[in-house]
Amino acid sequence: MHELPGLVVTGASGRMGQTLVRLVAGSDKARLVGAVERPGNPWVGRDVGEAMGGAALGVVVTDDPLEAFAKAQGVIDFTSPAATVEFAGLAAQARAVHVVGTTGLEAEHLQRLSAAARHAPIIRAGNMSLGLNLLTALTRKVAEALGEDWDVEIVEAHHRMKVDAPSGTALMLGEAAAAGRGVALEEVSDRGRDGITGARTRGHIGFASLRGGDIVGEHDVIFAGEGERVILRHVATDRAIFARGALRAALWGQDRAPGEYSMMDVLGL
Repeated sequence: MHELPGLVVTGASGRMGQTLVRLVAGSDKARLVGAVERPGNPWVGRDVGEAMGGAALGVVVTDDPLEAFAKAQGVIDFTSPAATVEFAGLAAQARAVHVVGTTGLEAEHLQRLSAAARHAPIIRAGNMSLGLNLLTALTRKVAEALGEDWDVEIVEAHHRMKVDAPSGTALMLGEAAAAGRGVALEEVSDRGRDGITGARTRGHIGFASLRGGDIVGEHDVIFAGEGERVILRHVATDRAIFARGALRAALWGQDRAPGEYSMMDVLGL
């Protein structure tokens, strides 16, 4: 028996996937036991290390997630909402911890994740970095302290290839601000203002999204009051911070009871 938990990386050929493969393969706390890609991907059938342009890692990329999950204790998943909900069901069958960093999840996706979480742990966060989760905790506290007399605006910037907006992280921060005020985000969210919008609604939380270049991720939570502003900021310069957080979550999730968890649980915040 191996003492170290075996982990599978989904979407192995993507930027986050490759970062995760390198991190898990080089870890002294886990083993890389699988790499999954979509049918037809040119990496399928190849050793994942060689496909990445390096030395062989002894793990062949497969398009059969169930086969890969069956021999794993954890799955790290930064793919797409449609793929993630399918992976959730398969990971639940394998009783493997499912770490979800996928963004753009909607209500129907979250319902399916909740169903899968009845059978195995699911750890989900809009952002896996330690610093960002600390920022989230601070955002809730500041929003609670300042109240609705202070306007809240969340500004995020990402690379040109990102397909969803606002980012999952921005929404996570918005949910924290709303929770601090004791309201539901969907009732106070303002997104993408354009044209003659009228005066800002008191108590609403605004979002603005910037896209360009190779920006890894920047988030500002702006509390604007009369004559003063408080700005909380997080800047990511290396996507490895998300991979490290995901690995920490996968290790934390071992032997946890089935259920839905967040990075706040992982970090004890």
